[in-house]
Amino acid sequence: MSTHSLNSSAVALSARYQTMFARLRDVKEGALIPFLMLGDPGIESSFERICAVVDAGADALELGIPYSDPVADGPTIVLSANRALEAGVTPEKALQLIERIRAKYSAIPIGLLVYANLVFAKSVDAFYQRAQAVGVDSILVPDVPLREAKVLRNAGEKTGIATVFILPPNANASTTHLVAQQSQGYVYLLSRAGVTGSETKAEMPLAHLLRVLAENKSAPPILGFGISDPLQVREAIRQGAAGVIVGSALVAKMQTESLDQIRQYIGEMKTSTRQ
Repeated sequence: MSTHSLNSSAVALSARYQTMFARLRDVKEGALIPFLMLGDPGIESSFERICAVVDAGADALELGIPYSDPVADGPTIVLSANRALEAGVTPEKALQLIERIRAKYSAIPIGLLVYANLVFAKSVDAFYQRAQAVGVDSILVPDVPLREAKVLRNAGEKTGIATVFILPPNANASTTHLVAQQSQGYVYLLSRAGVTGSETKAEMPLAHLLRVLAENKSAPPILGFGISDPLQVREAIRQGAAGVIVGSALVAKMQTESLDQIRQYIGEMKTSTRQ
């Protein structure tokens, strides 16, 4: 597994992430980070599902606030967001749900994926302050490019929330260097270009990016987009990723499988992170 260390600016911002990654390095495991949409298909069902994946072995959570125009998401996540919106889930209700999750799980890192319109609706500082109050550890805003993200980093540094950036697989050396220097908590490394979805499988030509991230002492790289089965998890960790995010495949299973089956799936995916 990669021995990435956090750059100095991220140290105070991501204590739960640091603790998690240190623990996993000690036992030679990668991080399993499920993604779920807050409030899908309703607040209580969403809370039950999120608790199920944590209890089944998730090391951290990546949670989405439902939004009507999610440019980075494929059809499975779009439908998930639509179900939450139809159930009346607002950004504030989503944040209140995080507050309940944090009250139950004090140590697990919680990342928030949220689109720019929701962050800027009132003010960036106000959004980050509210996120801090409910227990968010990191925020990823996929439709704000790195060159325009200083306002997000500033708000994060005021509130102790890590700002996470995406690194696409076709990134040039300059972009890779900037993401390595500026992403806090972890680096969201895409397995392929495009939008989220298990319909298109992850690819693994990642050695060069992982090498550059390591050389720049980046936050730990977490692989996402198209991760759906234990073999992909094992290969990602073998290549040097510090963990994986599983989203669309999990969200799809939530529509057809029981919580016991979901727990089994998460358990199998977690087992595959062990080297």
